[in-house]
Amino acid sequence: MKTEMFSSLKVVHGVAVRSALSLAVSIAVASFAAAPAEALAKTATATKTAKKPVKSTAKAEKPARVAKTALKSPKSVKAAKVAAADDDDDAPRASRKRRVSYRMEPHARRASVHAVAFQPRSPSVGQAFGLHDTPDSLALRSSVAYVVDQNTSETLFDKNSRAVVPIASITKLMTAMVVLDSHMLLTDEITVTDEDRDYEKFTGSRLAVGSVLSREDMLHIALMASENRAAAALSRYYPGGRPAFIAAMNAKAKSLGMTDTHFENSTGLTSQNVSSARDLVKMVNAAYQYPIIRKFSTDRSYEVFTGKRNLAYNSTNALVRNASWDIGLQKTGFINEAGECLVMQANVNGSPVVIVLLDSYGKYSRFADAGRLRSYLGSASRTS
Repeated sequence: MKTEMFSSLKVVHGVAVRSALSLAVSIAVASFAAAPAEALAKTATATKTAKKPVKSTAKAEKPARVAKTALKSPKSVKAAKVAAADDDDDAPRASRKRRVSYRMEPHARRASVHAVAFQPRSPSVGQAFGLHDTPDSLALRSSVAYVVDQNTSETLFDKNSRAVVPIASITKLMTAMVVLDSHMLLTDEITVTDEDRDYEKFTGSRLAVGSVLSREDMLHIALMASENRAAAALSRYYPGGRPAFIAAMNAKAKSLGMTDTHFENSTGLTSQNVSSARDLVKMVNAAYQYPIIRKFSTDRSYEVFTGKRNLAYNSTNALVRNASWDIGLQKTGFINEAGECLVMQANVNGSPVVIVLLDSYGKYSRFADAGRLRSYLGSASRTS
């Protein structure tokens, strides 16, 4: 009787224990299922990133938002820092460490400076007026290209040859002719002064104020290396000064029949010095009659003594150092409004030609265009 009663009590006790365990498991499962998935994700993230447990999941998330904000702009970084500072006293240590690691303001400031420094330059006149949209069979990067036979004046290639555009330092060919036409002594010494600085484009120069060179040396580096202060000083030492020199440049252009051409200074550092490719062929032909211009413009390098130190100059035209080219005269030029420019007299397949390339886009594109034109002339002569 006692044995039967004890067995019954054991059964009842076992059932009660199992029921209690089942109820506890059900409650735990229900609580686990009710927890938001986001809270679990935040808890897991906080566990990975912090060595010690955080008190508040919401506060542990704040540094991540600061990091995203810091990448937007310096101003937004400052605002995020102020908001973070308000919570610093209550924030866990792990959160404070993460806030410090996302102080991005100095980097953001430098990034903004770099963005300004590498912005593309303003469009050239040719680009502004759509000259680059003119198609040509050689896909040239120059918006103006003109090639003529120097002996017969026959046009061999023509792209926008009548367009009047800025010519930059191509100007210096006219500067050289006016200097030589004055018959002033080439041995005379010329001093660079503040008046020879570039106050329009604010370009620099290796020829410091106070440098003293002969007129011949000034002419040499102006033609070969496109030295702007040398060209400016040459015009200032002209009889009657710089205004008389500019007047002589325009008079010379008129005498050569250059009806599309006008000069405002002797360097080309102004968009007001303009011409057309057809006019520039006339100027190249005229300049070619001066042996000293042919020699100085095609030299590869030249060294001058300024009275204080020696300066070694190199040609601005990479093609004069290329043995495959036979160049008799050349001049390069560049300002933003003009683009990359190049004029040359060269022998191509045994025939003298004048090549004019204006408003080319890209530092070396004018030289590549000259190569394309030479190849084109070679293939044309073989097929004719």
